[in-house]
Amino acid sequence: MADQASSGAVTGADADTGMSGVDLLPGVPHEHEAHHGRPASWVTTAIVIAGFIVGGIALPIGPVWWLFWLGTGIVVLGAIFGAAVHIFDDWY
Repeated sequence: MADQASSGAVTGADADTGMSGVDLLPGVPHEHEAHHGRPASWVTTAIVIAGFIVGGIALPIGPVWWLFWLGTGIVVLGAIFGAAVHIFDDWY
């Protein structure tokens, strides 16, 4: 327990602001960066979700195999579109 700070002390504080490395303290307001992604990433996501919905609907109503494979094709086209627009470059 020798590494613990004494009462009222802030360890690792910035000399200018007095803030520690952790600024997410309970009750202290803080702002988050906006991580909205590019519109092409949202379109890719919508295409893939639509494919899953089409394929998911096809199974319990029959199964209607042509509709299932249509949904699978939509997912594959969405994945190809995502690769073409470099969706994995959206990491923040």
